[in-house]
Amino acid sequence: MTALLEAAKEPSFGAEPVLVFSNKADAQGLATAQQAGAPTLSISHRDYDSREAFDQALDTALVDAGVDIICLAGFMRLFSEDFVTKWIGRLINIHPSLLPSFPGLDVQQKALDAGVRFAGCTVHFVDAGTDTGPIIGQAVVPVSPDDNEASLSARILQQEHKLYARCLDLVAKGQIRLEKGLVSYATDSRTDESLSLP
Repeated sequence: MTALLEAAKEPSFGAEPVLVFSNKADAQGLATAQQAGAPTLSISHRDYDSREAFDQALDTALVDAGVDIICLAGFMRLFSEDFVTKWIGRLINIHPSLLPSFPGLDVQQKALDAGVRFAGCTVHFVDAGTDTGPIIGQAVVPVSPDDNEASLSARILQQEHKLYARCLDLVAKGQIRLEKGLVSYATDSRTDESLSLP
């Protein structure tokens, strides 16, 4: 989130923050966003009887704030199918693995346990599955023989900050879209090296 707020300070960036939201009032991201001058809001999911009711309240807040694109960053709740359907193509997420490998949680340890030689992160459009949406961009990092979960996570996080900002910029500018369930790239975006960072 902080990387996206920083990227949005550039005049040429395609998006501007209109709301930083959390379902936890004490989330550090809200304090960070407030210090950066971004509008913030917290609504607790515990105040609602169902996922659908919470998602409806969230949807109303997002619409009222004028949100066009939702960027998930550390938001650990799954959305209802209706919410995802409404925001399809405008709801993006970053995941700290090279999807479709290692969806879910504890992904760096899973990668280390599997003995992979490369790891990384993926920005993708969100669909009804868990970390299954169409891929927008990926960044790759080598896995060193002496890596542990913390060292690998730190190296991937550096790439996450660059990749997420670049992908959001292109989605916001309409150079990357979701069409009929597939990612569609403008001609100059298709070969954009920043979408497959080393």
